Amino acid sequence: MTSLIIYHNPRCSKSREACSIVDTKGLPTKIREYLVDPLTEKELKDLLKKLGMKAEEIVRKKEALFIKKYKNKKLSEAEWIKVLSKNPILIERPIIVKGNKAVVGRPPENINRLF
Repeated sequence: MTSLIIYHNPRCSKSREACSIVDTKGLPTKIREYLVDPLTEKELKDLLKKLGMKAEEIVRKKEALFIKKYKNKKLSEAEWIKVLSKNPILIERPIIVKGNKAVVGRPPENINRLF
């Protein structure tokens, strides 16, 4: 049975809702609070591959830090990965991984694409 990984922020209502949806599936689940345990650059690259997305696509563009430091900057993929690794608050949440696939659980219904 494939287990799930949820990159989770317990202060986020959408992230909590994702955990609730996943609970109903009855699969073993690992919750990673990525603000406490940030992803390495290698982990981010692997996650982006599973998402089928570029780093900039998972940046929270309404986050104060983004607006203050990155809003009008053009960064390369490698630069965005470094930024996200050092500033996990900028990573969209929640992200749910099942095997070699992942989705951003925003809206939470996106999670159903994994099943």
